[in-house]
Amino acid sequence: LNIHELGNAVKPVVHTGESLEVKLIREGKEPGQALAYMDDGTMIVVGDARQLIGKTATVRVTSVLQTQSGKMIFAKIA
Repeated sequence: LNIHELGNAVKPVVHTGESLEVKLIREGKEPGQALAYMDDGTMIVVGDARQLIGKTATVRVTSVLQTQSGKMIFAKIA
């Protein structure tokens, strides 16, 4: 049993269009972006949310990108 496969198997699946309740933690790389993280450490990049940093917001997933180091979720304020 591979520990990495086991870890990936228990991570929640997120689909485009799904709504999530997240706490916006800090600024993203691009102007206006804010970052949030899921419980499993998956980063969520939220566009046009910089003014909401430090608050909880409902976001709608616009895309999910699988990278070599994990998953990144892109979203907008719902």
